[in-house]
Amino acid sequence: MTEVKTLTSTRPFTDLTALTALGDGAYAAHIDPIWTIGPKVHGGCMTAVCGAAARESIRAAGGDRGLQPMSISANYLAAPDPGDIRLETTVRKRGRQVCVVDVDLLQGDSLAVSATVTLGFPDAGEPRHREPLALDALPAEPTADAIVVANGHPMSEIVHVSKGCQLRVDPAAARYLTGEIGDPVNRLWARPLTEDETDVDVAVLFAIMLGDISAPVTMNRGMLGWAPTVQLTTYLRRLPTAGWLRVMASATVIGGTWFEEDHLVLDTTGQVVVQSRQLAMIPKS
Repeated sequence: MTEVKTLTSTRPFTDLTALTALGDGAYAAHIDPIWTIGPKVHGGCMTAVCGAAARESIRAAGGDRGLQPMSISANYLAAPDPGDIRLETTVRKRGRQVCVVDVDLLQGDSLAVSATVTLGFPDAGEPRHREPLALDALPAEPTADAIVVANGHPMSEIVHVSKGCQLRVDPAAARYLTGEIGDPVNRLWARPLTEDETDVDVAVLFAIMLGDISAPVTMNRGMLGWAPTVQLTTYLRRLPTAGWLRVMASATVIGGTWFEEDHLVLDTTGQVVVQSRQLAMIPKS
């Protein structure tokens, strides 16, 4: 198993999404062991890196630098280890308002993720319509009783991504931490480190990563263990404002083999920044 070391970088998410051009639309990247859940690379981090590669491929061809990955539809084909990866991009559409790029994430000869990324210009200003959301009731910043996922907390020994950002869990939702059964809902707060937060392009990718940040909501139903994501689609709705991001994960149907899990991410202003839905499998254990 790759050793998960103490964080030394002051901009770990910038490092995660940094790309080296290899030519012909291919890029090299490196995934540090902190960006893992258990021994395997966190799915949301792979989604973010795919978004970075698609964005860079459009910018390298002279595309508007305001274009951001608005939709990432990713199929997870293998679970890579931390280390060096390669991203191969194919531009399917290059427009002034919308671009579409296919991205393959490979480790060695193994294809781990196949994604289609749609790039556009995020919304700004007040939405024309917005329904009330359950997440609106969660305070914009962590409460005094929020669980700090950091060195010393048992979750940090599995959720290694907590070494590269700030994570706080709402104890009222995380019933699995006390062995109770609760609704298939998790709530938490997340924030990148300062240097990652001040770069808009990095902050966007961090918000996209949060579309897969929660522990599987099946854990609140007593089904512990790894719940492999098969497909994940993430939408970026607007640029996040600096500060804590509120996240809620929930499921409406947990079947015998499959369940869906939705993530909703709000920024400090209460605006919807990211929405996602994934199809995952029930833990075997």
